[in-house]
Amino acid sequence: RSVYDDQPNAHQRFMEKLDACIRNHDREIEKMCNFHHQGFVDAITELLKVRAGAEKLKVQVTDTNRRLQDAGKEVIAQKEEIIRCRIQQRNITTVVEKLQLCLPVLEMYSKLKEQMKVKRYYSALKTMEQLENLYLPRVSQYRFCQIMIENLPKLREEIKEISMSDLKDFLESIRKHSDRIGETAMKQAQQQKTFSTALQKQNNVNYSRNVHLGRSRILESKNEMTLKRTFEEDDEHEEEVLTAQDLVDFSPVYRCLHIYSVLGDGEIFENYYRKQRRKQARLVLQPQSSMHETVEGYRRYFSQIVGFFVVEDHILHVTQGLVTRTYTDELWNMALSKIIAVLRTHSSYCSDPDLVLELKNLIVVFADTLQGYGFPVNRLFDLLFEIRDQYNETLLKKWSGLFRDIFEADNYSPIPVANEEEYKIITSKFPFQDPELDKQSFPKKLPMSQSVPQIYIQVKEFIYASLKFSESLHRSSTEIDDMLRKSTNLLLTRTLSSCLQNLIKKPHIGLTELVQIIINTTHLEQACKYLEDFISNITNISQVTVHTARLYGLSTFKDARHAAEGEIYTKLNQKIDEFIQIADYDWTMSESDGRASGYLMDLINFLRSTFQVFTHLPGKVAQTACMSACQHLSTSLMQMLLDSELKQISMGAIQQFNLDVIQCELFAGSEPVPGFQGDTLQLAFIDLRQLLDLFMVWDWSTYLADYGQATSKYLRVNPSTALTLLEKMKDSSKKNNIFAPFRKNDRDKQKLIETVVKQLRSLVNGMSQHT
Repeated sequence: RSVYDDQPNAHQRFMEKLDACIRNHDREIEKMCNFHHQGFVDAITELLKVRAGAEKLKVQVTDTNRRLQDAGKEVIAQKEEIIRCRIQQRNITTVVEKLQLCLPVLEMYSKLKEQMKVKRYYSALKTMEQLENLYLPRVSQYRFCQIMIENLPKLREEIKEISMSDLKDFLESIRKHSDRIGETAMKQAQQQKTFSTALQKQNNVNYSRNVHLGRSRILESKNEMTLKRTFEEDDEHEEEVLTAQDLVDFSPVYRCLHIYSVLGDGEIFENYYRKQRRKQARLVLQPQSSMHETVEGYRRYFSQIVGFFVVEDHILHVTQGLVTRTYTDELWNMALSKIIAVLRTHSSYCSDPDLVLELKNLIVVFADTLQGYGFPVNRLFDLLFEIRDQYNETLLKKWSGLFRDIFEADNYSPIPVANEEEYKIITSKFPFQDPELDKQSFPKKLPMSQSVPQIYIQVKEFIYASLKFSESLHRSSTEIDDMLRKSTNLLLTRTLSSCLQNLIKKPHIGLTELVQIIINTTHLEQACKYLEDFISNITNISQVTVHTARLYGLSTFKDARHAAEGEIYTKLNQKIDEFIQIADYDWTMSESDGRASGYLMDLINFLRSTFQVFTHLPGKVAQTACMSACQHLSTSLMQMLLDSELKQISMGAIQQFNLDVIQCELFAGSEPVPGFQGDTLQLAFIDLRQLLDLFMVWDWSTYLADYGQATSKYLRVNPSTALTLLEKMKDSSKKNNIFAPFRKNDRDKQKLIETVVKQLRSLVNGMSQHT
């Protein structure tokens, strides 16, 4: 470092020292060479001596080498052959090793292709999974493996598409076969219910064997035969009954579910399946517009729904997660609301009770079937109670027509019975008992007409028809008994009552028919207790039960009887009016004919013959009708005298009118209807009698003197009535001079009439002021 310092002459001094050092080394080398020179010379000399031997050795070695090379050429060739074989062997071994790695891959891929060919897609996916995870990573460096790796996603998509296509075919298949699946399930449920019922009857017989041994043996044998027959029928149909699996191949949905689960798209598949099934559910729940016309329409509708939910229940139990209980319950609740709405609408169109009954039976089988699969059906049985009311309405309409036909066909005359056989036939149909009639010999007549046993039979048929609907509703005997009684009450109080009321109001129904109707209603009323016994027998409910409803037939027939009685009174009065209208009085006659008027005698004869028909009526009815007729006749005759259009009446007309009233009083006194006490019936004509006596006797002084007293001889004569009639006679006397025989006293008589008129007017005015 000091060489390069800035000291002056430093470089030069360095070079000088270096040269000195070199000279020293050269001198040392020279000394060493001089020391070894002799040895070198000796070595060269010896080397020259060896040279000749080396040349000779070289020739020998060359010759030996030549001969060795010639001998080694074959060995070299063989060695090269060995090397080549060894390389081939190594290559073969390598190839074998690589092939051993590739062959399983190729075999698996070939297996995959075969599985795809035979549509074993789930296995194909498993094979793909093995290829990707186990086989292909070992040989991923080869080009064919890359091709395989690229093809596997395409194959997966192809499998997804194929499986989805199979699923769509499956959904279409179950949509087509839903009705058959449902029909089969409903048939199985019905057969099971029939078997259970027969078995229950068998058990009931076995239970009651110790109580009624003899009777039980007979019943037991019958039930055993029924049960055996049920078993035989079940055995006969066992081979024919197909399950859902027999009708539909469920493998596509299993396969598709597994495929999508393996591919990690299980949720997508579940959502798609449920969405499609919801759409199918809406289609299944949509009824045909004409479904209500035939029972087959309802059966097809129910079969499709049952088939749909049977499939869902099967999917629920054989798959995991595809369909859950929550999903099926939600779907069922939606369907149930729609079903109830549809049935409400379509059942309201049904006017045939037989069709409504068949609909009820279908609903019961439908509900029992789905209940067997775990679906709640209480709302369906609640709907049946609504349909039951409609069924009763259709029954009431049908029976209304039957009652009308019976009433129209009736001749309203007592039933003739020629012999004991006919009598037993009638009494077997209708509970008729009459000890007095039983004592009579044949031929004889029953008091009621032919319609009574027919009505009674039809009421029982109605109860049977109503009972048919109440069966299989899972209700107690008490509830069924109550339903039967309520529907029977409706039949009696509304339908039969309406038919009776309409019958009574018909113009062609005469007095004879009305009398027979009253008799008929009496016997029907008496038969109501037998109807109650009949209902109790078929429901096994005692009438002493606290909550047992009673039949309202008594009030129904009483109302009809009252209406018939009122109609009798009305028609009697109308008939009296008809006779009154043909009355032809000569109000200006000078003296009477000496005999009653012809119209009145005809009227009395009519009343007499009519009241003879009333002998079969209850006493009060006949008496009321007779009293009503006499009162109406009296009122009509009084109105005839006081008619405002009648301006004048002669004494002769009064005498003729008196003869007619006498005939009326004689009729009333002849007791046309038994049961009146004393002259009760004659009192109907008391007003006319006192008025006519007043004018016939001309006893005005007594009338005016005793007026207002309870003991007055003319107590029932009203001053206004007397005044009206007196003024008509006054006008007649002026015109016709009816007092000609008393010509000397004409003026006194006229003055007397005028005085009486004035006094009567004062009485009338006093009454009006008092009022």
